[in-house]
Amino acid sequence: MKRTSVYAEAADLAVITEAARKRGVPAAELLREGIRLAAMANRVWDEPLDWPTFDISPVSGSAGER
Repeated sequence: MKRTSVYAEAADLAVITEAARKRGVPAAELLREGIRLAAMANRVWDEPLDWPTFDISPVSGSAGER
């Protein structure tokens, strides 16, 4: 791990501190979790992912149509 400093709103820190207290973990652990989630949500891949696609258009005569 590497140490860093960030500025945060007092109200946000109060929520984090209270959540950490209720979970019985240090506030730093919640901050690390938040950083991890933000990092993964904003990750940019070198190559596009080749995910399969599916046609989900409705089929004529299906049970849902009348």
